[in-house]
Amino acid sequence: MNLGLSLSEQRALTKGSSGVTPWLVPNIDPVATWKRSRGFEGEALEPAGELPISLIDSLTALDVATAVVGYGDRLLFVSESARALGFVKQERLFGEEMLSLVRQARRGNETLEASIEMPRGPLGSGRRELAVRAAPIQSVNPTDSLVLLLVQDESESRLLDAVRRDFVVNVSHELKTPIGALMLLAEAVMSAKDEPDSVEKFAASMQREAQRLSNLVQEIIDLSRLQVNDPLARATLVEVDDVVADAMDRSRTSAQASEIVLVSGGTQGLKILGDREQLSKALRNLIDNAISYSPPKTRVAVGVKREDGIVEISVTDQGIGIPQDAIDRVFERFYRIDPARSRLTGGTGLGLSIVKHVVANHGGEVKVWSVEGSGSTFTLRLPIAETQEATS
Repeated sequence: MNLGLSLSEQRALTKGSSGVTPWLVPNIDPVATWKRSRGFEGEALEPAGELPISLIDSLTALDVATAVVGYGDRLLFVSESARALGFVKQERLFGEEMLSLVRQARRGNETLEASIEMPRGPLGSGRRELAVRAAPIQSVNPTDSLVLLLVQDESESRLLDAVRRDFVVNVSHELKTPIGALMLLAEAVMSAKDEPDSVEKFAASMQREAQRLSNLVQEIIDLSRLQVNDPLARATLVEVDDVVADAMDRSRTSAQASEIVLVSGGTQGLKILGDREQLSKALRNLIDNAISYSPPKTRVAVGVKREDGIVEISVTDQGIGIPQDAIDRVFERFYRIDPARSRLTGGTGLGLSIVKHVVANHGGEVKVWSVEGSGSTFTLRLPIAETQEATS
């Protein structure tokens, strides 16, 4: 496990072969002095005379998330990246495995390493895989042994490896279908070159298959990007109203062509933390899916509400519904309830899989309610932005 430390940093921060290196600092508050002298990206949670300026400088310069834990699991220092990874909440370490590693390192006076899984958010099954090193350091106060935590998120690299392994297996069959159809249609055009009506008919079919192939390739690319890009690592404050408006605008043309009425309503002014484009893509996929499986002269409704710190965005249709034995499978890649209808509408079998990945990557979940013959409701459930939660 490489946590990005140089040899000199490791010697300065962790125990050497001859024991723990004591910190020798004057009887002043170095944190306050240091804050006055330069900008501070981390946060010392209380005046900590046992943290020398050199240590704080080193911690803030590292590319990994860092925290210093004192006696009683009290936090003396937390970097901003540590908060973003979610193992610090309400000024305490979060997760029994993380706490256990710190306590073992302190009791044994030795550096320990572990791979720890943490939830990405309060909902859903999304997980982070964290590489953690806990290293004891000695403070000025001999009764308060400190532990330095160095944490690196390995989720993206592991997901990238999995995507590379599965890519060829998952898409080869799907790509063969439109490519094979295009080859057959091209042969038909050649054989019917003296029959203008037949050429026009085959050319139209070729155009549809080419569009289907283009859609499939684009969604494969989108899904691959979702599996390796962490939206919370570069998160911004996203207006839910903007996401709904954007998704509906992009789906309006297909709705009008299918004689479907799009409506929206619910709570306004809600905000979530994440990637606006990904969230809009997920909602648009749900709306497009609802349009594809609804008869003409019906409506598709998008509703927004807040419930216990969670934003719920629901898409309800009056379509054909989903059989009960298929509900648990609709988010599988390339799974289609009705392959013939999916081919007719140009579906790729990846839309709902993309929805699931977007929501899981934002620390949320997606729920489905459906009655065959009566329609369906898909609901995105996402954590509300903490800044908004605190002020409401």
